[in-house]
Amino acid sequence: MAQDTKLPTQGASQDLTRRSLSEWNPFETVRRQMDRMFDDLWRFPFVSSPSLSSFPAGTKTFETPAVDIVEKPSEFKITAELPGMSEKDIQVKCSEGVLTIKGEKKEEKQETKQDYYISERRFGSFQRSFRIPDSVDADKIDASFKNGVLTLILPKNPEAVKDEKKIEIKTA
Repeated sequence: MAQDTKLPTQGASQDLTRRSLSEWNPFETVRRQMDRMFDDLWRFPFVSSPSLSSFPAGTKTFETPAVDIVEKPSEFKITAELPGMSEKDIQVKCSEGVLTIKGEKKEEKQETKQDYYISERRFGSFQRSFRIPDSVDADKIDASFKNGVLTLILPKNPEAVKDEKKIEIKTA
């Protein structure tokens, strides 16, 4: 069996090894990626509200509105926050067990004075869909809109609304 001999490294090969390790620094790579991410974040800010008033002219957004869903004994209640919109900007449809809320807002503003002319356009749309349970009576869904809040009432079928029976747990 041949025996391996180890020779000490010298000169250029040792410098090459040191240089390679100093060039590959995983923490430096992560830092550069984080810097790039924050630069992008400041250039293209995220918006949590479907309000279109904060967007520059000509910007199109596809933000989804904040929605709350509550189940009550006889119905489901869905509320969607749609600030700055009116009922004519919103459509609610129910088809094949899917409830869809769509909205689109278009706003144009023009101002002309002696020394200048300003023309601004803002627009955006959203769509949100929900699969409704079989217990909902789709023919009786009701929608109302007040102060920027859309409220949908989805009544349950009479068969689905039954008295609960409490089951006693026995000790073994």
